[in-house]
Amino acid sequence: MANPGGGLLLAPMEGLMDATLRDLLTRVGGVERCVSEFIRITDTLLPERVFHRMIPELRQGGVTPAGVPVRAQLLGSDPACLADNAARLSSLGPEGIDLNFGCPARTVNRHRGGAALLEEPELIGRIVEAVRRALPPGLPLSAKMRLGLKDDRLAVDCAQAIEGAGAVELVVHARTQAHGYRPPAYWERIGDIRAKVRLPVVANGEIWTVADARRCRELSGCDRLMLGRGMVADPGLALAVLRDRSAAGVLEAAFTELPPSGLSWTQVLGLLEDFWHRTTHSHEPRHRAGRLKQWLQLLRLRHPEAAQAYQQLRTVHDSRAIALGLFCREPTALE
Repeated sequence: MANPGGGLLLAPMEGLMDATLRDLLTRVGGVERCVSEFIRITDTLLPERVFHRMIPELRQGGVTPAGVPVRAQLLGSDPACLADNAARLSSLGPEGIDLNFGCPARTVNRHRGGAALLEEPELIGRIVEAVRRALPPGLPLSAKMRLGLKDDRLAVDCAQAIEGAGAVELVVHARTQAHGYRPPAYWERIGDIRAKVRLPVVANGEIWTVADARRCRELSGCDRLMLGRGMVADPGLALAVLRDRSAAGVLEAAFTELPPSGLSWTQVLGLLEDFWHRTTHSHEPRHRAGRLKQWLQLLRLRHPEAAQAYQQLRTVHDSRAIALGLFCREPTALE
């Protein structure tokens, strides 16, 4: 269905949320905007082909096939180098640029990237300022951060540095790097940050259900949410959240004609089959099965059929056996 908006963003998830998955999830509906997987910036001005490889939507107006805009995310710690790359990237037509101050991966943090920068609010400010100066005036610049590295004592300082340097939106993942992805998410701390800045704040982290979305809005005070693993586990989650808000009278009347909450396993299986077909065209044979199982691992949190399929295919790597076992059909020549 056409995207109805409603303030729901699709999170950048490195190694998971590639262009194929962005296409499939935005095709289901309910997502207002996506953010790409991060593009790591070190000391090199990347060629255009790197940006196109990471964000193929740039070749089609910066939107997914369903028409949902994709904001390009950069990660790094050198203000000048990030600014140069952001300037080049901006010429390729992204919806906007996003800066990553939240990646919890230790390999990234050891190289002074992602959440490691949350110990240095002053550097965060210089990065945002340098990138803002390098971009065309009308191109949005946003940022995504966690509450901190080991603790959240500098969370407000980091948010204020991001705002003061010219960002127009901030997404806050409601955990520190030390928390990783362990529940709970501390949504009330987003509210504390929101009270100290004027720019729009989007809440993110541990939103798996409609009830989670409702509770997150209540505790954070944020009207807009970013959905991550919960959307991958339940591709109909954004629509379900929109339906819940419509029933509560939050959305305009035009949004009330939404489909029932959630997707059936038959509908999800159709998405999986499309995903598998496209994966066989875009990935080396040795990586194909892993990509499918990665999605099944999350889907099984919401669909018993996915758990059963994962167990059946857990040790299977042959493309023909996977196609026959999951989709009951002979594979194409490429598979």
